Amino acid sequence: MIEYIKGILTELNPTTAVVEAAGVGYSIAITLPVYSALVGKEEQEVKLYITEIIREDTHELYGFTVVAERQLFELLMTVSGVGAATARMIMSAFSAEELRMLIATGNTKAMAKVKGLGTKTAQRIIVDLKDKALKLDLGGDPTELPMDVEVEDTGVKAEAISALTMLGFAAAASGKAVDKILKAEPTLKVEAVIRRALTML
Repeated sequence: MIEYIKGILTELNPTTAVVEAAGVGYSIAITLPVYSALVGKEEQEVKLYITEIIREDTHELYGFTVVAERQLFELLMTVSGVGAATARMIMSAFSAEELRMLIATGNTKAMAKVKGLGTKTAQRIIVDLKDKALKLDLGGDPTELPMDVEVEDTGVKAEAISALTMLGFAAAASGKAVDKILKAEPTLKVEAVIRRALTML
């Protein structure tokens, strides 16, 4: 069982980080808040707390910059109908603190906007996790870091579409959603574009 990986961040995109530790490069799936926390730290040492998912046909690593965020991710996966991909989608659509507040206040409508979640699963998450989520210590959550990292405007569209397709959305639909968002607000950073697209697709 891997508790964390500490090493040099060699590659980064909105859905994946590659961390080299002891000569081995680990491809680690991440959420948008984790991506935001890692932007600008390429070629620097980082530490990601890991959730390992091992099945017959796959071995996946999911990384988080704080333990509480990993705990929230793992709590989501205890809910019937929520797998790793859906849990990552939820935690990319909302910051950890936003998600905790949605669960605490029973805001099914907002949670159900996440693609593939649906009202029944959102209700199940709220019922199953309300007490547990409120106990998590989210102090120092990476989503509280400034989100004003400079991104080349010309690369925002391509990066956002690439991230959405990695999350399982069709490229054509992703492109239309991103175009619509950037037409309305052309100065948005890639993280904001992806988050809005997740509620539209």
